[in-house]
Amino acid sequence: MSQQTAPIAREGHQPFEARHRDDIDWETIRWPGETGKMLFHPRPERPTEPNAGILRLEPGAHHPLHKHDFAQIWYILEGEFRIGGGTYGPGTMIFHPDPHFEDEFRTETGGEILIVQYPGPTTGGRPIYDKRFNMADRKPIAAERTDL
Repeated sequence: MSQQTAPIAREGHQPFEARHRDDIDWETIRWPGETGKMLFHPRPERPTEPNAGILRLEPGAHHPLHKHDFAQIWYILEGEFRIGGGTYGPGTMIFHPDPHFEDEFRTETGGEILIVQYPGPTTGGRPIYDKRFNMADRKPIAAERTDL
């Protein structure tokens, strides 16, 4: 399947866009054991486009407590995840308002999560794609900005 755009816009509104996950390569993400396919992401010509796609997590994947000024939603597709003292599995949706702390996160099973990160309605903070979801090489966690 390939990227498709609806053929017409109505009354000055833009048409929808459709992308299939099989048309996007897995990319290195900044946290250990995570790769992702961001089917949509911000870029200079479309700065308010969300980071939207699938995170794939290997068994043992984790990230530390850190914060964001944007908002995001996660929907667990498969696997079990320990987040901030709770355990969550398939069918769980998690909402992070803006601004928020993203709790320590780990998985022993691995799995996949659908994520959508979007500009914060109250902060205006925008999600970051470049050098976060498309890294050539992952940095050590200690070298990542966590702003705590």
